[in-house]
Amino acid sequence: MKPGLPLAQLRHGWDRAAVYLPVLTMGLLALGSYWILRSTPEPQAPAAQRPASHEPDYFMRSFSVRSHDAAGTLLSELSGSEVRHYPDNDAIEIDQARLLSINSSGYTRAEARRLNTDTRQSQYLLEGAVTVERHGGAGKAGPETSMHFAGEQLRVQGDGQRIDSELPVELTRNGNRATAQTLRYDNRTRVAELQGRVRAQLSAR
Repeated sequence: MKPGLPLAQLRHGWDRAAVYLPVLTMGLLALGSYWILRSTPEPQAPAAQRPASHEPDYFMRSFSVRSHDAAGTLLSELSGSEVRHYPDNDAIEIDQARLLSINSSGYTRAEARRLNTDTRQSQYLLEGAVTVERHGGAGKAGPETSMHFAGEQLRVQGDGQRIDSELPVELTRNGNRATAQTLRYDNRTRVAELQGRVRAQLSAR
């Protein structure tokens, strides 16, 4: 049987091992941290914001919206069978639209298969079997007038004071009828500009 090591030699060997114990511990911790980092999935980069698509973000059916002044007087009414809002260009599209705009000089009433505008309603683009009636009271611009516009496309300003079209249009005013390729009408001056193959039929009265 091999004799055991002297106690002094065992203690000396343990002291030498104890010197390297912190280094070994730090090495194990470093290896453990490295393994955890390699095992942890990398954080995903924030997804790039997608541009808004031309898809409606809301719609309503059989709607009617009215606006009033501070005194409660009706200024406008907009209604239709369905309205859709498109977030990419802030457009509003209305099917079977009906529009009423009232101001101090009279009122404008319009109907169309489709109406396009924006949330500010600064102007209205009417398309498909469009009819626009403008009734104005007597004032500085002239006597009381009643005008009827018809065409496949008409643009009406939000206040109802200006109406124009780049497509063929028919205008009836106080019994007189005219057709033209384009139209510009300003209710402030009561002047209608008709251009391109203008034809007129005047009333006999």
